[in-house]
Amino acid sequence: MLVLDGVTRRYRSGEVEVQAVRGVSLTAREGTLTAVMGPSGCGKSTLLTMAGGLQPPDTGTVVVAGVRIDTLAEAELYQHRRRHIGYVFQDYNLVRILSVAENVALPAELDGMSRRKARAQARDALASVGMETYADRYPDSLSGGQQQRVALARAFSGGRGLILADEPTGALDSDSAAQVLDSLQSLVRSGATCVIVTHDEAVAARADRVVRMRDGVVGEDTGAAA
Repeated sequence: MLVLDGVTRRYRSGEVEVQAVRGVSLTAREGTLTAVMGPSGCGKSTLLTMAGGLQPPDTGTVVVAGVRIDTLAEAELYQHRRRHIGYVFQDYNLVRILSVAENVALPAELDGMSRRKARAQARDALASVGMETYADRYPDSLSGGQQQRVALARAFSGGRGLILADEPTGALDSDSAAQVLDSLQSLVRSGATCVIVTHDEAVAARADRVVRMRDGVVGEDTGAAA
């Protein structure tokens, strides 16, 4: 589902060039959960944004669902990302004036799907994370853990095969974090591929594979997922 091959990414800070990611290769197969860990500034979030097509690598290749996304034109990349990649952020990024079901359905509607079909698809996704009874509620009426499970449903809605999560439990208490991880593992069991950036060893303990980064390179890998 995801293949990163020798990707690098550099930034400039004034006169200084920062090598955020240095020739990293990573493969994640369907139905697996990979945790990427490491200290702040090690390149793990940069790696995730390249995997999701949010920024291109300077060198190397990125393949998602059999398509090399680092060579796609902007419109093609946008379409491929909407249909195959779901992104989950620490701060949920839900639209407050939309109901839970409307939030989950929004990407499909933007992709041209009819409202009726998108809402039905959204309710199926909410059911997959145990949030179907909250479909008509609004985000501000939900706890942080519930909002993050809605964000997971939005990422998975339509059967997107790749879920990328950047510190999704970082702002949650332990009970809420456990519920989010339960939902995430449920999606993985249904065939989704998930790569999660985290500082939390408890999160990593539930992953199929743990990749530890330092200074832009992989320092430790508990086992190849290819």
